[in-house]
Amino acid sequence: MAETDQTEIQTETEPTLLQSSFPPARVKRIMKLDTEINKINSDALFAISNATEMFLKLLAEKSMQVTVEKKRKTIKAEDMRIAVKRHRPTADFLLDSIPVDTVEPKANRSRKSNEKDKDLGSGSGSGTRGIDSFFKKCLKD
Repeated sequence: MAETDQTEIQTETEPTLLQSSFPPARVKRIMKLDTEINKINSDALFAISNATEMFLKLLAEKSMQVTVEKKRKTIKAEDMRIAVKRHRPTADFLLDSIPVDTVEPKANRSRKSNEKDKDLGSGSGSGTRGIDSFFKKCLKD
């Protein structure tokens, strides 16, 4: 009799609502930066949000593996770069967006980073375009 009570309890529970970690309004705004997109279905918005979340989890896990291999506790941009290189589908489109860390003397770093911030808008490093600049709206003349 206890078994039937448990099955009844399981069927009476409400289904859980699926929700993305990203704010839907922001994802929608980023998607609408593409001029070919007029309307966005809520199912498409949900799918894009979840795909992005899964991709970032994969990237974080692969970067963590590289960091552990190097016996460190902090993930650096170079760890992400190595993780991206190892995963070929990701390397095809993302490798150019990850800045290459170069070792510079400490005194030169602060002066150069200030110059880069002025030139690029965000310190994306070594002349590569930062991912945040990709999502900024282009101003039409």
